[in-house]
Amino acid sequence: MKPTRLVPAVIAVSLVALAAPAAVAGPSDPSPLASAESRAAARQAASAPATLDTLARFFSRDGKVALKAADPHIEGDAVPVYALSPQFVAGKAGAPVAQLEYLASTAVAADGQKASLWTVRQDATWKVVNIATGDDESRYAAAGAAKLPGGTVFQEPQINAWYVEKGSKVLPLDEDAVKAIGAGGTTLAGYQKRVATAYGDKLPGSAYDRSGKAGGYAETAAPRGAGSDDSLTVVSVAGAVLVSGLAGVGVLRRRRGVRG
Repeated sequence: MKPTRLVPAVIAVSLVALAAPAAVAGPSDPSPLASAESRAAARQAASAPATLDTLARFFSRDGKVALKAADPHIEGDAVPVYALSPQFVAGKAGAPVAQLEYLASTAVAADGQKASLWTVRQDATWKVVNIATGDDESRYAAAGAAKLPGGTVFQEPQINAWYVEKGSKVLPLDEDAVKAIGAGGTTLAGYQKRVATAYGDKLPGSAYDRSGKAGGYAETAAPRGAGSDDSLTVVSVAGAVLVSGLAGVGVLRRRRGVRG
């Protein structure tokens, strides 16, 4: 089982929250939000001195490395991160399977620790809004490009599954995705049928939405316990901001083991 990951409310653990992402673009749409210029601007925001100072504190939080020795740097390009689209779940004609949520840059400390910095465009500038342990975003982007060149890598945050989609194919990139659609993947139509069954009653405007339950749920009827190895825990970004020391930035710790 995949160890616990802490997921912020702002990345839309529920499809209700996905209705208004920070940066929306269809995977097949050459949006400027995912352009080379935007990726460069996002990387620049992640490399800002104030962000690097916060990263040094983040990497030294558990005493793994001394604050002055952390020496974090940004590695590689920012990658666009897509999440399951509520329009696709609803079966809207022509709706893309996923929409752009943020751009992610990978930070590396002197001792090899890694973290992902999530950036979004606010007005005319790109800003870092979250720091999370690990490099899931860049790793899955690379894995998807290798498995289905030219495809769109996206996450189904409700079950923390990663996929790559191209044309009529949807292929799994992690164990949660394999559990959902099988090791051989499925068709786009088959995937839409699955997510419509799982989440169709939790879309914006639904009774689920109106009841105020938005904020995370398990795919099964019985919620997974917060203490279990594969639990999905929602944390408050507002509370995390106090930890970061950088205005507007939340800090998350994602615990996980080695995955292929």
